Amino acid sequence: MITIFWLIFFLATPALIIYLCHRYSFFSKIGAVVIAYALGLILGNSGLLPENASALQGMLLTVTIPLAIPLLLFSVNIRKWFSIADKTMLSMVFALIGVFLTVIPGYFLLREYRPDDLWQISGLLVGVYTGGTPNMASIKVALNVDESLYLATHTYDLVIGVFYLMFMLSVGKRFFLLFLRDFKYTEINGRVLEKSDGVESWSGFFKRSSLISVGKAILLAALIFALGGSLTLVLPENAQMAVVILTITTLGILASLIPAVNRMEKTFELGMYFILVFSLVVASMANLAQLADVSMVILIYVSLVVFGSLAVQTILSKIFKLDSDTMMITSTAFICSPPFVPVVAAALKNKDVIVSGLTVGIIGYAIGNYLGITLAYLLR
Repeated sequence: MITIFWLIFFLATPALIIYLCHRYSFFSKIGAVVIAYALGLILGNSGLLPENASALQGMLLTVTIPLAIPLLLFSVNIRKWFSIADKTMLSMVFALIGVFLTVIPGYFLLREYRPDDLWQISGLLVGVYTGGTPNMASIKVALNVDESLYLATHTYDLVIGVFYLMFMLSVGKRFFLLFLRDFKYTEINGRVLEKSDGVESWSGFFKRSSLISVGKAILLAALIFALGGSLTLVLPENAQMAVVILTITTLGILASLIPAVNRMEKTFELGMYFILVFSLVVASMANLAQLADVSMVILIYVSLVVFGSLAVQTILSKIFKLDSDTMMITSTAFICSPPFVPVVAAALKNKDVIVSGLTVGIIGYAIGNYLGITLAYLLR
């Protein structure tokens, strides 16, 4: 009964947030994703969640993103992505440089405090901040990292990641526009695409035509999810996440090339609903009280890598005249991994960069293990 209550809570609260943002300008200015994250943080640290909530949270995280990605991609004009692909790859290189220019100096700065295992932490950080948690878990096994050390590093990664996301989702765009130029929207059919086109436009969502379209879209997204998820039956565990997300992304992009799918109404909005569920749930898993039992050296190291790499990438983006949205979405893909790309794209009100972010994130998944393990042994 308790599990059913919290399931309803996690599914209904994002709908309430959407209503408030649509109805009242005050909430709209804050942003639905920011509100969801804030509520999740409050909930996760209030003590209200039952001890067995992690099973429900894990199930929702497993379901929401694989459904959200194809729904968000159905309305994307993939042909436009090729006009920005070159600067996306350049921005990815800058993000990679940022990670290495903070992990390596950070190691030499802090190694006297943890001489025995900081090389392992360095490998974990390179893996997670070029790929994601699956890479971090793989590197743990490869480097024979102690369980408590892995959990400590992962805890700080989660908590600092929440603060990173809150910054990116709230004042990030305004801050980076102080240094970088704004994103240039491409033309479609003779008009310039606006930031608000197709992003969180909830008016008319419950019209008969919209509901029929939404029904078809969610069935197609569920089919894509099933096809991608079925690969877990034949893949080794450490490769499952990367391959499944790559498959779902590819199928979503291919579906968007079908005119009937690309014209479906409100698919982006439905995808954003699942993103809000994801945001609420993942923030509720960040237990700030756990920080009291974790090494301050790891906190400093994680913070240095997360925000230091962001600073390095910003400087390089300024020098090479890249725009703020591309820089932010590639940084998000590396620091937070592909599932968070649509979250930041929604805050930017720019669905043009979703494919860019997902592509960078998938490449990160592919190279993260190699880079993390190699650097760890070099530092050792």
